[in-house]
Order: sequence, then C-alpha cells, then structure tokens
Amino acid sequence: MPKKTDAAAKASTKGNMPAFTKEEELYAYKEMLLIRRFEEKAGQMYGMGLIGGFCHLYIGQEAVVTGVHMASKKGDASITGYRDHGHMLIVGLDPKAVMAELTGRKGGLSKGKGGSMHMFSNEERFYGGNGIVGAQVSLGTGLAFAAKYREEDTVSLTYFGDGAANQGQVYESFNMAKLWNLPVVYIIENNKYAMGTSLERAASTTDLSKRGESFGIPGEQVDGMDVRMVRDAAERAIQHAREGNGPYILEMLTYRYRGHSMSDPAKYRSKDEVQSMRSERDPIEQVKARLLENEWATEEELKDMDKDVRAIVSEAADFATNDPEPDADELYTEITV
Repeated sequence: MPKKTDAAAKASTKGNMPAFTKEEELYAYKEMLLIRRFEEKAGQMYGMGLIGGFCHLYIGQEAVVTGVHMASKKGDASITGYRDHGHMLIVGLDPKAVMAELTGRKGGLSKGKGGSMHMFSNEERFYGGNGIVGAQVSLGTGLAFAAKYREEDTVSLTYFGDGAANQGQVYESFNMAKLWNLPVVYIIENNKYAMGTSLERAASTTDLSKRGESFGIPGEQVDGMDVRMVRDAAERAIQHAREGNGPYILEMLTYRYRGHSMSDPAKYRSKDEVQSMRSERDPIEQVKARLLENEWATEEELKDMDKDVRAIVSEAADFATNDPEPDADELYTEITV
C-alpha cells in the first residue's frame, strides 16, 4: 500500500467529518456510478476502434466533480481540461449525446466535430473540454469576469490538474482574479502523476493549495476520494467566491486508476499501488459501505441501481454506434471568419 502523505492525512482528518443524509448518499452513489460505468464502456469502445483520437478516462476521480456539483447551484459555470466526460454527466448532459460525440456522430454534443476533448453545452453552462494544458484556467477566469461584469450571482468552477498547475497562464489568471476579486473557484484535481511524471519530480512545492498565497488567494487541501469532504470544502469555497470575496483554491487529492489516456500503459507506477487505492480508497465503495452500514440500502437494491445505470450506458453506447456520422457540409458550419 502506498504511504499516505502527511497532506492526505491532514486533508482526511480536517475538522469534523461531514455527514450525508440518506438521500445525499444515494445521489452521490448513483452519480458516481454513472460516471464509472460510462467511462468503463468508453474504454471498451475505444479498444474496439469505435472511438478515435484521444480518450482520457475519469475512473477513480468521481468524488471530485460529484462533491463540487452537490455544493454548486444551477447557473454556475464549469470548465475543465480534456478529462471531461464525468464533468459533463454530472451537470445533467445526456449520456447518449456525450457518447455520440466520442464516436464522432451527428447526435453528439458538438455534432461529432469535437470528440472526447472538445465538448460543451451553453444550456448547462459547461464550457469544455479544452485540449491545451492549462488553457481552461484563463477561460474560467474570464467566465468569472463576465459574471461579475453582468452582476450575476454565479461562480466559475474551474478545474485543472497537477500537471497544469505549473503553467504560466495559471498564475497570470490568479493575479487578475484576485486583483478584481472575481467569483472563481480553482479546483486542482491532483491525481499525482500528471501525464506520467509524479508531482514530487515535477514541482518544487508540492502543496498546490498554497500556490495562490503570493496573490492573497486562500486555499486548502481536500481528501478528493471522499465525496463528503469534497462537498464540505466546495461549499466553503463557493460561498467565499459568491459573496464577493474573490477566488479560492481547492486542491483535491485524488487518484486515477487508468493511464493518462487510453494510449498510456502507465508503467511509471506499480500495479500494487493502483490496486491498493482501488481496494482501500475507492470513492464509490466508500459510499456503498456507508449505505449498507446505515441500512439505507440493501445489497439487492444497490445491485438493481447498478443494473439501471448499466442500462443507461448500454443505451448510450448503442445510440453512439448507430447514429449517422455528420454530413460533410457540417465541416463548414459555425466557422467565424
């Protein structure tokens, strides 16, 4: 088992452990399960050649986006990098439309032209899906600027990874966000390996929650494998931003079970390390254990829920396989000259 870092230990024991109601536990379980099963199916379809290009799976990190979403409200904007399928599902986008975009079909969210890394939805205020490392941080800051300029009561939820945390535009964005006290929460999904290099080898300061200190931006580390801790921290951060106090940084200590992308064999870490995280820290299994312990659900009820989720994902896969490809003329639409 990998040693738990001091930061992770601190994050998981900070304050009193927040409690979920039965309804909240069931909601978190179902949403995380949908993301997990969707990503598993996407991985299978990629292996079958039905999904081309790049494909970055979110398996293992489901508690982060689920907990943050539970703390947000309708109208808040969200933006992320290219590990984005879970972020789209959690805001309520149709799994069929997400999967169809992965397979490049007409019914995809971007009409089959964006693929895995470039999907968006104006209706749900989800702005990608961005392929350039760290680009979404500047764009997310711009979303917060727009919200303040328009005097909207909304917050920009801007996700990026530990690899992007060393990009220069991130700190230019931090400076502007604090200078203008913009309503943005920067959520660093620290899965420890970026594209394939451990954080310890790539960063001189590994406590990423402190990266905003020179700008006067508060931050905290969070146990990103426990959806309760994520929701609790996100509530504080979002309230801080929404009340006009400026940006806030949340470093989510999480872990991806698969490689950086489907083409990554992930030989930079041991199988034992991955397996120990799966068996002892899995975010979905933690919720399942609490549901059973509190007698809020039976094994049979949870199996039925899993069956229902698998049916949703299967339907999405069938749609994404049989939906027609976009017409050639679609290449020339929505182009600004």
